[in-house]
Amino acid sequence: MSQVLTPALLLQAYAAGVFPMAEHRDDPEVFWVDPHMRGILPLDGFHISRSLARRMRRGGYEATLDADFEGVLRGCADRDDTWISAPIHAAYMALHRSGQAHSLEVWQEGVLMGGVYGVALGGAFFGESMFSRCTDASKLALAHLTDHLWRCGFILFDTQFITPHLVRLGAVEIPRAEYRGLLRQALGLDVHIHAEPFSSDPAQILQRRTQMS
Repeated sequence: MSQVLTPALLLQAYAAGVFPMAEHRDDPEVFWVDPHMRGILPLDGFHISRSLARRMRRGGYEATLDADFEGVLRGCADRDDTWISAPIHAAYMALHRSGQAHSLEVWQEGVLMGGVYGVALGGAFFGESMFSRCTDASKLALAHLTDHLWRCGFILFDTQFITPHLVRLGAVEIPRAEYRGLLRQALGLDVHIHAEPFSSDPAQILQRRTQMS
């Protein structure tokens, strides 16, 4: 398709349950995806394994929110095969500038080592992609992001598809009709990703998870 991916068009698409992709990084065209089965990551069911909990307690990293959106976007595209084409890159940068696309970064000694980005709309967060340049960086990013979204009142974390990596973290697959029902509920909520101060303290996350289990 040759439509220009404006922030308004992207938000309209997410609200309808579809999202854009490209065949490869040099593809000037995008297409809309509406999977029969949808991956979601329950915000109250994120699984912190013993090894990940030990990594969080050990520290030595910093998590931030919206500190380097473009850095995360480029990190996610830095692979041999990516669907993050130039039009998609430009579209999500524009969506970030409009306040609807967000990133969670993981740093070690001032170097960006991993992160995840996506789109927030109502009480739904649509995860687009994540990357990791060291062991557990993407897991740490998701641990901090899911905790923050839960604290802010979000009820839906859309992962689009599921992978073995996401399944180990608690992701599940649901039919399209069920997903759209959850999406309608989420879109009816008046919440914001900056409704609560972002806390990078892993001890607080682990304490909250213990209380929820």
